Amino acid sequence: MIKDQLEAEFVKSSAKPSQCPDPNKPEYAFIGRSNVGKSSLINKLVNNRKLAKISGRPGKTTLINHFLVEKTWYLVDLPGYGYAKVSKKDREKWILETRKYLLDRKNLICTFLLLDSRIPRQKIDAEFMEWMGKKGIPFVMVFTKIDKLSSREWGKNRSAYIKKMQNEWKSLPEMFYTSAENGMGRTEMLQFIENYNGTFKRPIAKLL
Repeated sequence: MIKDQLEAEFVKSSAKPSQCPDPNKPEYAFIGRSNVGKSSLINKLVNNRKLAKISGRPGKTTLINHFLVEKTWYLVDLPGYGYAKVSKKDREKWILETRKYLLDRKNLICTFLLLDSRIPRQKIDAEFMEWMGKKGIPFVMVFTKIDKLSSREWGKNRSAYIKKMQNEWKSLPEMFYTSAENGMGRTEMLQFIENYNGTFKRPIAKLL
C-alpha cells in the first residue's frame, strides 16, 4: 500500500560519482532538461515540498543529490542538461560526471527521464535516450506538467511522441504521466519503485 507521505531525508550532494553514498541500497535517478520539474516531482513523490530545493532558474541543480526514502532506497536528483546560465566548461563537466554516474553506479535500478508534456519531442532528449539505450542503461519516460494541458492537447502530444519512438525503438520504455501539482502518476511511480526494490532487476528498452 502506498503511503500518503514517505519518510525522506537529504543525505548529501556530490560533485563526482566517487563521492556518492555507498552503493548498498536500490537507487532511482531523476534527469531531464533544465527546468523540466525534477525537484518538484521528487517532492511530490514523498509529499514533502521542502525536500528538494526548487528554483525557477534553469541549471540550479549542479551536483548529484541523494535523498534516502523510508531508510531503504535512494532518490537521486541529477543536474539537468540543456540550457543553463553557466560556462560551456561547467556544462561539459556536469555532463561528464553525470554520464560516469549513470554508467558506473552499481545500485542504480532505473533512471527516470523527465519530459515536458507541453512541447514536441526535443532533439536533446531523443539523443540522450538513444545514448542510454546503446549503453544499456535502464530508464523510463516521465511526462511532467500534464495538468497544464487539456485532455485533447495531451492526447495529441502523447500520440505524436510515441509514434516517433516506435520508429526508433524495438521495445519502448515504460511511460508515466505526471503532475507535481495534483499528484497524477505518483501512485504508479511509487508502485514501480516498490516492485523493482524487491527484485533488484532493471527495466530495459531496446533500440531497433
